[in-house]
Amino acid sequence: MSDTILTLTIDGQPVSGLATETILQIARENKIDIPTLCYLEGLSAVGSCRLCMVEIEGSPKLHPACVTLIQEGMVVTTQTERLQGYRRNIVQLLFAERNHVCSVCVSNGHCELQELAHKLGVDHIAFPGCYPELEVDASHRRFVLDHNRCVLCTRCVRVCAEIEGAHTWDVKNRGMRSRIVADLDTPWGDSATCTGCGKCVHVCPTGALSEKGKSVAEMLKKRPSLPYLVANRTEERQ
Repeated sequence: MSDTILTLTIDGQPVSGLATETILQIARENKIDIPTLCYLEGLSAVGSCRLCMVEIEGSPKLHPACVTLIQEGMVVTTQTERLQGYRRNIVQLLFAERNHVCSVCVSNGHCELQELAHKLGVDHIAFPGCYPELEVDASHRRFVLDHNRCVLCTRCVRVCAEIEGAHTWDVKNRGMRSRIVADLDTPWGDSATCTGCGKCVHVCPTGALSEKGKSVAEMLKKRPSLPYLVANRTEERQ
C-alpha cells in the first residue's frame, strides 16, 4: 500500500502522491503554500502549532496538513477567510503569551514567527499581553536559551533526540506554564548530555535559541540538511 498512487485536489489543482504522504508534503511538492511553525522536513511531524490547518470537503472540522495522510479523491482547500482568520489568531496568541519584542531580538529580520505575522497581515495584537517573568539561560559557553521568545514548537527537542541522539531537551509543565528544559530541568551549561552541536539553535524558528555574541538582527540560522543527516543515520544503523 505504501507505493499506491492517489489523486486528489488542492485549491482546485489536481495533484497526486503516495498513500504514505501527507497533505503538506503533496502541497509543497506542487508549490502550494501552507504556513507552518512546528514542522521541519527531516523531523517527525507533531501537528502542534496548528498553523497548517486546512479544510477538507465533506468534513466540518479543520485538519492539520502536516499529519493528515492524503486519500483518493480528497478535495482540500488551504486558503479561505476562515483559515486566514484562524492563523492570524494563532500568531497573535503566540505574541501575546510571551515577550516577543522584535526590535531588540537577535533574530529580528530572520524570524519565522515575524515572517508569518507579515505574511498574514498581523500588524497589531488584539489579545491582552501576558508579560510573564521568564528567565534567560546563558550558562552554556556557546549558546543562549531565552524563554521569552520560545513558541514551544519542540523542534529543538526533536532534532536533539532524532538527529543528534542526545535527548538533552524536553518540555516541563503544561499549557502556558510549559518550558523547554535540559536534562530534567538543569542549567544548560551543566547538561551532562549536550554535545554542543548547535543543531537545536539552528532549527529554532525564533530568537529563543541563539549563539552568544550575536547582537540585534545578527542571528542567522544555518539550518543543517536534516533529510541528509536522517539518511546517513539510517544507513549507519543498517
